[in-house]
Amino acid sequence: MLVAAAVCPHPPLIVPELAGAAAPELDGLRAACAAAIGAVLAVDHDLLVVVGSDERTRAYGGQAAGTLGPWGVDVRVGEGEPVLPLSLTIGRWLLAMQPTGGPTNEAAGGTAGEPAGGRGGTAAAGRGLMFQGVASDASVAECLALGAELVEGRRTALLVMGDGSACLTEKSPGYLHPAAVPYNEEIVRALAEADTGALAAMDPAEAAALWVAGRAALQVLAGAAEGAALRPALLDESSPYGVGYFVATWLEGRAP
Repeated sequence: MLVAAAVCPHPPLIVPELAGAAAPELDGLRAACAAAIGAVLAVDHDLLVVVGSDERTRAYGGQAAGTLGPWGVDVRVGEGEPVLPLSLTIGRWLLAMQPTGGPTNEAAGGTAGEPAGGRGGTAAAGRGLMFQGVASDASVAECLALGAELVEGRRTALLVMGDGSACLTEKSPGYLHPAAVPYNEEIVRALAEADTGALAAMDPAEAAALWVAGRAALQVLAGAAEGAALRPALLDESSPYGVGYFVATWLEGRAP
């Protein structure tokens, strides 16, 4: 069962070494991510799964490494040869920024870059950490099924890495699209209300047209959270570079 989840964005510039002199511009976003992840880690759980977009759906072991070299600075996290995609590399970096350094145990069943068994390469039961990539073009049904599988039979926490639309302004990476702002606002509302139905209803083709990099990962969250009693909180919502960033938590227990 899903007992806690945090949603965070994965822009490379969230890492100060890449942002340089502009690093203070995202101080608030970093603080919100740290608070969200801290809240999730405080909930009793058997396994933390970091979920993010990837070229294909596959799992990585808890020690898997990533690098930000392709984005300008070779900041590395994890151990061994870098294999994690951007989304999971930023997730690993955010975990490392926690006061305790985040979870360190290897989840049973997988090694870096190797499937850990089961549909989509999910890990066997065990306390620890794993990373789950989900194909950016995965169907809605595939995402929902993967989410349900990740939480089956154990107390699972998720760190979901996902950006909103990159078409919010004329200076956005995808330029301005008239549908982008309302679409992004609906994602924000769904996260603030733990509305799994709204996340599951996102159309992959429309999300791709609006450059919504987090669509697949958010639908994995929807599948994992179906039927769970979770208390949502929206910690941050902004678009400093014309890209929708949001930070939210869904924690065990309904709001009073």
